[in-house]
Amino acid sequence: MSKKLLIVGFVWPEPKSSAAGSRMLQLIEQFLNQNFEITFACAAKTSDNTYDLSQIGVNTQTILLNDASFDDFVSKLHPDVVLFDRFMVEEQYGWRVAEHCPKALRVLDTEDFHGLRKAREQALKAGVEVTIEHLQNDTTKREIASIYRCDLSLIISEAEVDILNQQFKIDESLLCYLPFLLEPTEEEKISGLPSFEERQHFITIGNFLHPPNYDAVLYLKQVIWPLIRKQLPKAELHIYGAYKSQKIIQLHKEKDGFLIKGFADDVNDVMQQSIVCLAPLRFGAGLKGKLVDAMQNGTPCVMSGIAAEGMFGELELNGFIENHPEPFAQKAIELYTNAKVWKDKQNNGFKVLNLRFDKANFKDEFAQKMESLSKGLKNHRQNNFIGHILQHQTLQSTKYLSKWIAEKNR
Repeated sequence: MSKKLLIVGFVWPEPKSSAAGSRMLQLIEQFLNQNFEITFACAAKTSDNTYDLSQIGVNTQTILLNDASFDDFVSKLHPDVVLFDRFMVEEQYGWRVAEHCPKALRVLDTEDFHGLRKAREQALKAGVEVTIEHLQNDTTKREIASIYRCDLSLIISEAEVDILNQQFKIDESLLCYLPFLLEPTEEEKISGLPSFEERQHFITIGNFLHPPNYDAVLYLKQVIWPLIRKQLPKAELHIYGAYKSQKIIQLHKEKDGFLIKGFADDVNDVMQQSIVCLAPLRFGAGLKGKLVDAMQNGTPCVMSGIAAEGMFGELELNGFIENHPEPFAQKAIELYTNAKVWKDKQNNGFKVLNLRFDKANFKDEFAQKMESLSKGLKNHRQNNFIGHILQHQTLQSTKYLSKWIAEKNR
């Protein structure tokens, strides 16, 4: 008899629009392989880019925020496991699941450490280095409370596991390192990729609604690209991303070779056409899908330390890490003009993908962890007393705010 998994989504998955959408489909595939019957529920609106989950056998359900109808829905579904897509979703629905399905295993997919991203954004705006004061922001407090209320939290980056363990002393039994789960890159695919000589121009890509991506595009426009263009006057930077707004469109300047291309229907196609991927992210967290896209398509990168965080481990980079404009531009020019260096960095990328993100290296261990946790759930929760405290009614402001809104809306 198959087990039931309920995924409560922050948004409907859009794998062509964001790394978060790709990540969600990877998790769904993992749970399907564990023989779960999956229902994906979400209160957000769909879009033209929403993935059709029915084609992979996943049921869907539209739900409401701050509405008791979810209580009836989850009670009837009676899932064995509930996965919350980001801490904001757990705040909304976690207490309802705990009340109506107390024996269900509660799992949080953090996507990335939002509190870390917020800390870096605050420090960037202030023009200072990140401190513990920045890290202890309200977003961090909410997110860590959510981690404690859940039985297990999926963390996509080893760097974030270390911060949660060492800085916030969260017990490792509550955390599970689960990065991107990728198919191995086969030699046949590698040999079929366009060569250095067959490619042209620079590329950057990322959902424009994501603040770190918009900041990076602006930083490229104002600071880095003029340095590159000065030495490579015929080069172009092609900027791709979903949900381009007027403030993005107005950055388009053909005479400067700074071209806003918008949504890429096929990321593989545009990556394979490009020589170098630029990722000068100045704040953010988690793993960067743009770097994975680049490595899968043999496109070396120049990136900031924040962009590269958690990606390479002890392995050689698929490009260069630079945090200052002048060396960033020089490394971009070197990759763009030196075929030997480019080829070496390209090969490094294939090794990183196959050694660090092959899904075969994670699927069995994760399935066993889930099974073991389900069987020993009572003891596991007894060992998480802080989680009990945070479930206590006197601390559940979000619960009673939600109840008040529900009554007000009647």
